[in-house]
Amino acid sequence: MHRKTEACINLEAIRANFALACSLAPQSKTIAVIKADAYGHGMLRVAEALQDVAPAFAVATVDEALELRRAGIDNALLVLQGVTTSAACKMAASRHLTLVVHSLDQVENLLAARVSVPVWLKLDSGMHRLGLTPGDFAKAYKRLEAAGIEVQVACTHFAGADDPDSGTTQQQLEFFKAATSEFDLPRSIANSAGILAWPKSHAEWNRPGYMLYGCSPFLVDVATARPLQAAMTLRSEIIAIRAVPTGESVGYSARWTAQRPSIIGTVAIGYADGYPRHAPNGTPTLVNGKPAPLAGTVSMDAITVDLTEHDDAAVGDIVELWGTGIAVNEVAAAAGTIGYQLLTGVSSRVPRIYS
Repeated sequence: MHRKTEACINLEAIRANFALACSLAPQSKTIAVIKADAYGHGMLRVAEALQDVAPAFAVATVDEALELRRAGIDNALLVLQGVTTSAACKMAASRHLTLVVHSLDQVENLLAARVSVPVWLKLDSGMHRLGLTPGDFAKAYKRLEAAGIEVQVACTHFAGADDPDSGTTQQQLEFFKAATSEFDLPRSIANSAGILAWPKSHAEWNRPGYMLYGCSPFLVDVATARPLQAAMTLRSEIIAIRAVPTGESVGYSARWTAQRPSIIGTVAIGYADGYPRHAPNGTPTLVNGKPAPLAGTVSMDAITVDLTEHDDAAVGDIVELWGTGIAVNEVAAAAGTIGYQLLTGVSSRVPRIYS
């Protein structure tokens, strides 16, 4: 490897975070959410690391599920978006997948396919993105039951559980309970935020995603999230150092101007690697474990950082963009985005190095 830009993935940290999710809800089963290439961490490697402890995995699409099956992952696989065609229903049945059903159209596709695929039936409790109304939930359940299709779980999804004081979350819990009370079904409600901050949402199945990768879904300190271990450390190296006199500018659009005689380091990572294009001056990085704030506009292949307070910085020194030293949420907040986007946005030209 001729470029030291890499995402170092700690699989043991992911196992520890999964264990934390299980310990917080010991009466629940825990399904590991590994959609979107395991939030950028590498779906196959994460599945292999968890397959002996996770009873099931959740992905977004049938294609993701098929990739896992081809790789020999035989754990139960839940497809969160379900499918939209009869052909996809048949494919799901042939590979022993479980489908989320969130519309009456999906019910009809299943019936038209004439296959038996276990399903989770999704209620819209307030997210208003995917899910059945209470009336349609009852219709779907009766149609599927009459056709001999197993409805395994009633599920829903939170809209604002990342706010520990969210009134909306309490309303969703009450709505879901009322709408599903007549059905003798196991339930799945809690995502990462639910597991960490909403014990009343712990049900027969919980679905941790973001927390598996060592990231807190909250903007405030939540005690249960403190033990999380960052699984990805994105790092690169300094490839050039130069002196910049007072009044001179750095980078495209001259967005950063030296207010004193300064030392600028160029780092081999840019927006083509997934580093956020709109990260402002001052966004934190670490050089040899010491702060080195971003200085200038992010380029396609490089960023520039202020090394003026670093007496010993040299070409080849390691730069941490986020990870064990800087939380990805901190970088995301500086760049006006969320950590989920940064993790999933690390591009394919950045090698994943596993330990």
